Amino acid sequence: MNTWQELTVTVHREAEEAVSNILIETGSQGVAIDDSADYLGPVGLFGEIFPEVEQSEMITVRAYFPDTMEVKELQKQIAEQLEHLKDSGLKTGPLGIRSQELVEEDWADNWKKYYQPARITHDLTIVPSWTDYEAKPEEKVIKLDPGMAFGTGTHPTTKMSLFALEQVLRGGETVLDVGTGSGVLSIASSLLGAKEIYAYDLDEVAVRVAQENVDLNEGTDNIKLATGDLLRGVEIKADVIVANILADILIHLTDDAYNLLKDEGYLIMSGIISEKWDIVRESAEKAGFFLETHMIQGEWNACLFKKTDNRQGVIGG
Repeated sequence: MNTWQELTVTVHREAEEAVSNILIETGSQGVAIDDSADYLGPVGLFGEIFPEVEQSEMITVRAYFPDTMEVKELQKQIAEQLEHLKDSGLKTGPLGIRSQELVEEDWADNWKKYYQPARITHDLTIVPSWTDYEAKPEEKVIKLDPGMAFGTGTHPTTKMSLFALEQVLRGGETVLDVGTGSGVLSIASSLLGAKEIYAYDLDEVAVRVAQENVDLNEGTDNIKLATGDLLRGVEIKADVIVANILADILIHLTDDAYNLLKDEGYLIMSGIISEKWDIVRESAEKAGFFLETHMIQGEWNACLFKKTDNRQGVIGG
């Protein structure tokens, strides 16, 4: 019977993506995120301020490695990389690593139990690919297999992105999805009526996983995936641009987003920790965007900006 090693890392929520990437690059065959923010009650409709809910700033990232890998060496290697995160200035909190051995059946159950069908918005429900789910007539179902765990679609940053997409897409739009990850926002855009979706991610593995998820959903041939560094080199004019990535990265795409959006186009940005909100807003408004909606869930922020014809600091603009 095959066995697996489960390594559990406790870290600040801000470092979730970085820690997940470290574990995957080290050889993990799957990652599960246990975040108190994922267990919040129903959120308000688009534009509402989400209620304050007590939650921990720390999350648990569980990674699964074949038993052929030396667990002590893994822990040492991961610990060294986690220390580098501290040096980079990313908030990590007090780091802790634990390990335990699991038989294969336990490994499968252990990470899949964190991933169940979830009604995310009025129209959209995310369903794991291995689940038999009977959708109601009004539901639009997104099938996902997190695979290498680039997101299950239930994190607050993704939820708010989906709320925003549901509000601005009316049918026939061109959408650019920056840092697509699991591909969930591209799939949602297609289901909500977008005509063309172009999705980019710097990580080639993420692009492959996103393509696998796109293939799970019928009628998503209008999604084109490619490796890309934000919007650099992109020349496609869009009605909507959505980016659910870290704030320090978002500020580097606002100018390109403004240039690529059609008049009255929308820029949706999420993944913004509260303390970084001001720099993201300043970057977007300096590029020429007008803030239409600011959403908050816990310490996470998301926003909907509209393209205007007035750039700050441009004479006669």
